[in-house]
Amino acid sequence: MFFGTYAPKLDEKGRIILPAKFRDELSPGIVMTRGQENCLYVFTTREFEEYYAKITQAPLTDQSGRSFSRMMFSGASAEQPDKQNRVTIPANLRAWAGLDRDLTVIGAGNRVEIWDSAAWDAYLSEQEDSFANITEEVIPGLI
Repeated sequence: MFFGTYAPKLDEKGRIILPAKFRDELSPGIVMTRGQENCLYVFTTREFEEYYAKITQAPLTDQSGRSFSRMMFSGASAEQPDKQNRVTIPANLRAWAGLDRDLTVIGAGNRVEIWDSAAWDAYLSEQEDSFANITEEVIPGLI
């Protein structure tokens, strides 16, 4: 399980050092892909395989399912952290997420998300009021 917020820097070769608390789980290998709200999703290889199995259950006749799977899979890249716990973010994914030097990496339960720090700060600011004012059940069984 991934949680917490970290602020690594993107180096000149497009690499980040994985947060220490995530390394054990991510060191065997990861899959990075486009995420929603223009962040990147980072899955363990095993979690991505499970995600893949669920997504491919959508019927080919469902246009939303086709679009979602295209976005997820066409941007996916399998990566292996090096001995210094750095991982390269492919150029197409850096462009998708608008990543510059300052990054915010968050744990989001079953995945890690990589955000441009300014984009994360704006998102967080936008969401604070709606999060504070939730009065209905958003996730079944919670609140």
